[in-house]
Amino acid sequence: MMSMRPEKDNRKETRREKPKKEFEELLLEVRRVTRVTTWGRRLSFRATILVWNKKGKIGLGISKGNDVASAVQKASHEAYKNLFEVPLTKHNTVPYPISMKYKACLVKLLPASEGTWLKAGSSIRSVLELAGYSNILSKMVGSNNKLNNALATIRALASYKHADYFSSLKTVKVEEKEVEEVAEVKEEKAPAKKAPAKKAPAKAEKVEKAEKAEKVEKKAPAKKAPAKKTAAKKAPAKKAADKED
Repeated sequence: MMSMRPEKDNRKETRREKPKKEFEELLLEVRRVTRVTTWGRRLSFRATILVWNKKGKIGLGISKGNDVASAVQKASHEAYKNLFEVPLTKHNTVPYPISMKYKACLVKLLPASEGTWLKAGSSIRSVLELAGYSNILSKMVGSNNKLNNALATIRALASYKHADYFSSLKTVKVEEKEVEEVAEVKEEKAPAKKAPAKKAPAKAEKVEKAEKAEKVEKKAPAKKAPAKKTAAKKAPAKKAADKED
């Protein structure tokens, strides 16, 4: 009798293929950390994970857990929450140079021409490579801490302004110029108004009045001052010694 069970080859064909994930994950660092409490030291693990799709989207997640598996799982969830889009040019480089400082780390990113390739080290290289950059120059100054350098690079990429921002600035300037031109045309078409006669300032009037008063005083005859009477001088009294003589 023939068995009704399907063959093994048919089973393999009927299996569903797993859908490919849009984003990929990279475990940057796992470190054991301690926290001192009144009951002693409490050990835990800190995981740092990068999530990317090589099309301009990247995210970084950091989390702690009692074991490595829980820390990695929490960090991956945080990385998906922190996804953002980075600016990419035609040559897969940054649009303009930028520098970012985070704690003791200073990261500088410079645009490069096609064929330069990726020149970076430490965790900066992994962040830039996963973000989709292939031609870029970078400089790392200060600390060699992987976590801080990765955070500084992520902040530098997040601080870039996209082309939409600059295009909006151009449109605003064009609109302002159009408004100014319309205002100038209206002013030219409007009839010229006669300017009202200006009044003499108050100070000039006071000066004129003072000059007239001086002229009147000069024309009037000067009054003679009364003569003062001279007091008669008394003869000095003779001394008693002269009288005796």
